[in-house]
Amino acid sequence: MTAEQLISFARGAPSLDIVDVEGLKAAAVRAFEADPAGVTAYGTSVGYLPLRKWIADKHGVAPEQVIVTNGSLQADAFLFNHLVTPGDAVVVEKPTYDRTLLNLQNLGAKVHQVTIEPDGIDVDELRRLLESGVRPKLAHIIPNYQNPAGVTLSLAKRHALLELAAEYHFTIFEDDPYADIRFRGEALPSMLSLDTRGVVVHACSFTKTVCPGVRVGYLVGPADTIGAIAKKATNLYISPGMVSEAIVHQFCVSGDIQRSIATVSEALGERARVLAESIRTHIPGASFTEPAGGYFLWVDLPSDIDVDKLFPVATAKGVAIVKGSDFLLDGGNHSVRLAYSAVTVDQIDEGVRRLAAAIAEVRG
Repeated sequence: MTAEQLISFARGAPSLDIVDVEGLKAAAVRAFEADPAGVTAYGTSVGYLPLRKWIADKHGVAPEQVIVTNGSLQADAFLFNHLVTPGDAVVVEKPTYDRTLLNLQNLGAKVHQVTIEPDGIDVDELRRLLESGVRPKLAHIIPNYQNPAGVTLSLAKRHALLELAAEYHFTIFEDDPYADIRFRGEALPSMLSLDTRGVVVHACSFTKTVCPGVRVGYLVGPADTIGAIAKKATNLYISPGMVSEAIVHQFCVSGDIQRSIATVSEALGERARVLAESIRTHIPGASFTEPAGGYFLWVDLPSDIDVDKLFPVATAKGVAIVKGSDFLLDGGNHSVRLAYSAVTVDQIDEGVRRLAAAIAEVRG
């Protein structure tokens, strides 16, 4: 099976047709013309200062509460390394982003997964965990169009999490790279914006709204936390990439980012709808929560389908998927994550047909 023939639901990345390449080229020219010294210099560990200020203004915080990083995964790593030591308890969603699990396990954390429901993490289950004596350093939450489950945390649960964090003295790590990619429903306020006690650290990225190649993400949090992370970042790499950050800054201040968000949201909304329709048509017995935004749809397949057996058969038939078990400490053997961001509409139904054929073959 050649790469050209493969239909991939595996990568959470936008297809090239929805990336504003011309806008990015123009932003690059403006960046070098407007600030050649700043673009070409080392900079400081907090990132390109004009972009840091733009992010601070977006979130209504002081610039000292922002650090711009090489992608949001590095922002995650900075916070994890700052807060978590071997043996510390950490709460994550069940399922959650696979690299979150990997990074926390590599730090020696004791990871507790709490079930996700259609409206986000089960706060009653979390409360019972806390009442049992578990004292986490942080709770990692992806509130909007969660990766991999595609669900959105309800407003009531956002408030409930803030109360639990204050009561039990843990940090809420609001990992929110998909927030702007909304194609139905109303946007909910971030937990950062609702936080009156300084218990939230917020992460976001321009990967989903600009393009993955810029590798620009950021953290927003209490100034002392951000300052401590910035000192460690100085020792690690002096500064992140000024060229990428300056290009992103120009892309943002010009208004191109809003047009890009509209383009991506419209395209992904159509793809998510077509994917859901195709699954209902070709894979009876599958269940899922249809997302209101983001990049992913989580599918629970019938219980007689083992994804370890399904995966190689699907690959052989020319469709790439990600096993649900990758996002869990245990379980997920009958689930898959399907990313609809990198497939065009005309590929989706064929990809689901191939997956259905693989399921039929596994069943024998």
